[in-house]
Amino acid sequence: MRRFVALLGLLGITACTNANDLDEEPAYLGNFRLGHNVVVAPNLTKGPASREASEQEWIDAMTRAITDRFTRYEGSKLYHLGVSIEGYVLAVPGVPVVASPKSALIFNVTAWDDAAGGKLNDKPELITVLETVSPKTVIGSGLTQSKEAQMEHLSRNGAKLIERWLDRQNDNLGWFEDDGRPAKEKVSILTGRPLVEADASE
Repeated sequence: MRRFVALLGLLGITACTNANDLDEEPAYLGNFRLGHNVVVAPNLTKGPASREASEQEWIDAMTRAITDRFTRYEGSKLYHLGVSIEGYVLAVPGVPVVASPKSALIFNVTAWDDAAGGKLNDKPELITVLETVSPKTVIGSGLTQSKEAQMEHLSRNGAKLIERWLDRQNDNLGWFEDDGRPAKEKVSILTGRPLVEADASE
């Protein structure tokens, strides 16, 4: 519990995100195609002043969110995502504005290269998620949303943050590039996407 409370302290400086972009063009992830989508919660911890949610409820919510976001990618190589949900807070009704709590989610994620048969990151990436501020949550989502809506909201934001992390890794390390080069070294200023390099034989 003390470890979880300490992690919650990070949430004050963790940027919120908006995951309502599934109908837009996805971020560039090279040849990424989602393989296995494995979500577990063996160490799940409920934070203070939180509604109760089971391991299976969190597994189902996060699995759906990852599926919705990453099945949009149609690359030629399979990559697997493993997520371990560590802790959560599902805000309960509080005093509006002054003491209304915020919902939060903490999880670890690991990416696997199917062809190489190994992890892309040896150390799991720790991701912390806050609910997006909106007219429905500004006075506290515990007052305006059901538990199920809170979980869906956090899971969708969590999947978006996974996408941002993979995008950074591909930009800097070329995780999903056929030639292994960082995508940012090949980026087109006009399109924001890697250039298709001409065949050297031409």
